[in-house]
Amino acid sequence: MTDALSLMLQTRPHVLADGATGTALFNMGLDADTPAEIWNATHPDRIAALHRSAIEAGSDLFLTNSFGANASRLARHGAAARVTELNRRAAEIARDQADRAGRIVIVAGSMGPSGEFMAPMGSLTHARAVQMFHEQAEALRDGGADILWVETLSSLEELRAAAEAARLAGMAWCGSLSFDTAGRTIMGVTPGQLAAAVERLPNPPVAYGANCGVGASDLLRSVTGLAASGNERPTIAKGNAGVPHLQDGHIHYDGTPELMADYACLARDLGVRIIGGCCGTIPAHLRAMHEALETRPRGPRPALDRITAQLGAFSSCGEDDRRH
Repeated sequence: MTDALSLMLQTRPHVLADGATGTALFNMGLDADTPAEIWNATHPDRIAALHRSAIEAGSDLFLTNSFGANASRLARHGAAARVTELNRRAAEIARDQADRAGRIVIVAGSMGPSGEFMAPMGSLTHARAVQMFHEQAEALRDGGADILWVETLSSLEELRAAAEAARLAGMAWCGSLSFDTAGRTIMGVTPGQLAAAVERLPNPPVAYGANCGVGASDLLRSVTGLAASGNERPTIAKGNAGVPHLQDGHIHYDGTPELMADYACLARDLGVRIIGGCCGTIPAHLRAMHEALETRPRGPRPALDRITAQLGAFSSCGEDDRRH
């Protein structure tokens, strides 16, 4: 059976994903010592409001509030035994809001990194990583998620574990890594290496790409690497809304709605099929992105060197992909 995202991609040139979860929940009163996923049980109304705001801003796909709800990360807060409960509840809240939307909206079951280093650099074995991701995946599936969404990873080993867990759960999935200004993850993976690795997986993702990082312009440079690889699998771009700054004791992102609208159209013109925002991206950004994608004309797909030149004007942050 074809998954909901693949069906949507067959009929649309692009899919608008959602924005930041943590930014929104901190604005709603979440404190830094409480895992966001606990709110699925204690403040489901606020989680529902978060999803509703993304839908109303025009998102076609949004993520469940379950990014850090794996056994390793929850164990730091004495909640390792609540993985199934919190993930299933996250998917149930999201499913309810998607079903009320009056149009097709995809619920993506969010799974973030384990928070541990995988062997041989760390102690996390492949089998244990698969077990943790599988536990999440089954709960998200049972709660009503349409697809699994694995993001902000830094290693191909962890991506392989997530892929195996998705297969065991019988779920289609998407995966993305987070690249820095040097065009590599903290584990040294390049966009080209990611593009090659996903095609070698026994259970490849529906779409793959980049998220988070240090701003929309740097993320788009990572996306140019995916495009240059020649891999024709649908790609994902979920960039941060600018760069964070500490102001009056709070973190603020300097990316304006206008900047994020430009970013969305640049991503589209690079051939990206799933476009959204990460940290700092709020409904105002999403509305601007939605309007720009719907109203600005799409020209012929530009050459990568021309996009790179545009990015130079888009941001003052430089990058040399040869740096390690």
